[in-house]
Amino acid sequence: MGIAHKTELHFSQRSGWLRAAVLGANDGIVSTASLVLGVAAAHAARADILLAGIAGLVAGAMSMASGEYVSVSSQADSEAADLHRESIELAENHEFELRELTHIYIKRGLDEELAKKVATQLMEHDALGAHARDELGLSELHTAKPLQAAVASALTFAMGAALPLLLATLSPLAHFDAIVAGGSLLTLALLGVLAAQAGGAGLLKGCLRVTLWGAVAMAATMGIGSLFGTVV
Repeated sequence: MGIAHKTELHFSQRSGWLRAAVLGANDGIVSTASLVLGVAAAHAARADILLAGIAGLVAGAMSMASGEYVSVSSQADSEAADLHRESIELAENHEFELRELTHIYIKRGLDEELAKKVATQLMEHDALGAHARDELGLSELHTAKPLQAAVASALTFAMGAALPLLLATLSPLAHFDAIVAGGSLLTLALLGVLAAQAGGAGLLKGCLRVTLWGAVAMAATMGIGSLFGTVV
C-alpha cells in the first residue's frame, strides 16, 4: 500500500504573483486617485478630471507591465546564465561538483557519509537540478516568470485604477474630494488586509502601511493641484 502524499500550501508559494498583484492594485489606486484629486484641486471640469484619470490608467498599466517584464526578464537572464555555467562545470569537473554538494549538506547538519550518499543519489537523478536548488538557491517555485509578472501587474493596476475613476464619475462635485479620497483609502486598507492575510503577515501592519502612504500621496497631489490652480 503506497504512502499518501499531501501537498502543503505555504505562504512563500504565493510570493511571486502576490507581490506583482498587490503592487499593481496598490499603484493603480494610489496613482489614479492622487491624479484625479490633484486635477480636481486645480478647479478643472469633471470631463478634464476623467480624461486625466483614464490617461493615467492606460499609461500606468503599460508602465507597470513593461517595468515588471524588463525587471523579471533581467532576473531570468541571470538565472539562465548561472544554470548554463553550472551545467558546464558539471560536465567538466563532476567530482568537484559532487564534493561541493556534499559539503553543502554537511554544513546543513548531515554527517559526511550520509551527505555524500545524498549528494550522489541526487546528482544521479538530476545533477543540474540538485545544484540549482542547493547551491544556487533556484527552484521552480521561485523561478522568474516575466510574462506572468507583466500581465498580473497590468491587470491589477487597471483594476485598482478603475475604482477611483468610478468614484470620480459618480461623485457630486460638492463632495468630490471626500468621496474619492475616502473610498480609495478604504479600498487600500482592505487590500492591505487581504495581502497580509494571504502572505501570513500581521493584518494591522499590512493595513496601515498601504493606507498611510496612499494618504500621503493624495494629500501631496491635492496640495500641488490647489497651488497650481490658485497661481493660474
